[in-house]
Amino acid sequence: MLKNLINRAHETLAVQDAEAHCDGPCGIYDPASARIAAEAVRSMTKKIMAMEPADHSDSAAVARYHNTMARYVAIKEEEAETAKRQLLILWTDYFKPPHLEKYPDLHTIIWEATKLCSACKVEVSPTHADELIATVEKIHGIFWATKGREVDWVLAGG
Repeated sequence: MLKNLINRAHETLAVQDAEAHCDGPCGIYDPASARIAAEAVRSMTKKIMAMEPADHSDSAAVARYHNTMARYVAIKEEEAETAKRQLLILWTDYFKPPHLEKYPDLHTIIWEATKLCSACKVEVSPTHADELIATVEKIHGIFWATKGREVDWVLAGG
């Protein structure tokens, strides 16, 4: 019965099939969101590495230390996941076979970037955080080249 109702509505309303290259036909893609998230990962990694353990005899200092550390770790985790999600959206929704023909190492570069996102979640590694930034920069260059544009690579955090 529901199928008949849908078919009748389709015929009555003259619904046209729509096609989109992604989940939503917005057409708005930009690796900037992955860059910003990767920068946050690097920033939180640096902050974690710079923290001095609290004097265990000062319970208030210990609480502040653990609170701050937990916040830094949570942000690092969240932003690494955001970077990964944004990179996967570019990979699965934006990049098409012609892009792969022109940039045959694109799959490998994005795979490396998403693996670095995972490594940055699992570890506290300034090296991996820097590698993530560098790999996102490669994707930035390829992305804008596919659009025939030169867009400067600018880091928000310096």
